[in-house]
Amino acid sequence: MKQVLIATSNQGKAKEFETLFSPLGYSVKTLLDYPDAPDVNETGTTFEENAKLKAETIAKQYNVMTIADDSGLIVDALGGEPGVYSARYAGEEKNDEANIDKVLKYLQGVKKSARTARFHCTLAVARPNKETVTFTGECEGNITTERMGDGGFGYDPVFWVEDKQCTLAQMTQRQKGAISHRGKAIIKLAELLPTLTK
Repeated sequence: MKQVLIATSNQGKAKEFETLFSPLGYSVKTLLDYPDAPDVNETGTTFEENAKLKAETIAKQYNVMTIADDSGLIVDALGGEPGVYSARYAGEEKNDEANIDKVLKYLQGVKKSARTARFHCTLAVARPNKETVTFTGECEGNITTERMGDGGFGYDPVFWVEDKQCTLAQMTQRQKGAISHRGKAIIKLAELLPTLTK
């Protein structure tokens, strides 16, 4: 089985990548398998800049093809926040519950039709001595007024998908993977993966 290194230590993301990559014949390694991996500061101002920064740093460190993702929640009524700061919206310690609380607090009193949002994902594929390529995906939805479901991670419990009549946290991994921002970006990447791994 071929191997792919995902530049993340987030177990939720690692699981999603595993679900999406194993049918393609790839086993997934993450930074959890590399305790000495450098901590890459996400200093970019866009999802693409951060994804490239992570992928290129780790690819250079281990001389192996590396995929990094930078993703986040964009809430229209909040002027696009939390955006690239999604993971640390409520503070540097990256607390999912505190992040959700902050979004819900800021949206208090905002009517349902104005609670539109989308998840965005940019995947960067860095290979030693080759140009980095990126893929993007988005998932449209609305922010609920309370948490629903206990699956997924991050903002999933408050992200309502109209077509499915449930939140991302109420879906199975496979259901989520089929419609999520990360799932869509990975489908685009999967089409070109054989040419990238040559």
